[in-house]
Amino acid sequence: MSANRSNAAADAFERLLHERYSCRAFRPEQVATASIMRVLEIAQRTPSWCNSQPWQVTITRGAGTERFRDAIYAYATGRKPEPDFAFPREYRGVYLERRRECGFQLYDSVGIARGDREASARQTMENFRLFGAPHAMIVTTDEALGVYGVLDCGAWVNNFMLAARSLGVASIAQAALGAHPQFVRAHFGLPADRLVVCGVSFGYEDAAHPVNRFRTSRAPVDGVVTWVDQ
Repeated sequence: MSANRSNAAADAFERLLHERYSCRAFRPEQVATASIMRVLEIAQRTPSWCNSQPWQVTITRGAGTERFRDAIYAYATGRKPEPDFAFPREYRGVYLERRRECGFQLYDSVGIARGDREASARQTMENFRLFGAPHAMIVTTDEALGVYGVLDCGAWVNNFMLAARSLGVASIAQAALGAHPQFVRAHFGLPADRLVVCGVSFGYEDAAHPVNRFRTSRAPVDGVVTWVDQ
């Protein structure tokens, strides 16, 4: 591959990474099944431990989305999370700073004052309304594969979202949709050994909604890399 072609591919990939963001307001129209299949076919090239490809996904559309949206919102209201995989125990130092920055940007975009816990709780519950998306996807892994199955699923989710963005489809990965796995398994008839990693809501973005106008920052490379020369 020539240097020019390599640079063009890298530039295109970088643009795609910059264009992808966590969409929190969607238009109601569905994505064509052919387009979803194209995204899935691209994401299926994701590498995995021993090529195990542990991801299995359930995707809703039409009435299936509305039934799931109504059911999980009702179930999650007032209920504490009981995820298959423990949520972070604590955010410390720079991780807390980054989390706060993201949260403040989100709340500022929708006019929620800092410290208004009632309003921020309502915004959190929008996860269970799927942010108005026409499609929800539940991502599961085989129980026996442990953390490596989860790691592989994470790589697949990232590739799914990038492939979706390349076709003009917006998305958001949601730990919240994995907060109630027993309900999710019962709702979709999934076996007990399929553990819920996360959900992804996707569709076409509502570009006019203020919640879609902010972008999170990224740490500089020097802040995350240690070089060892000897």
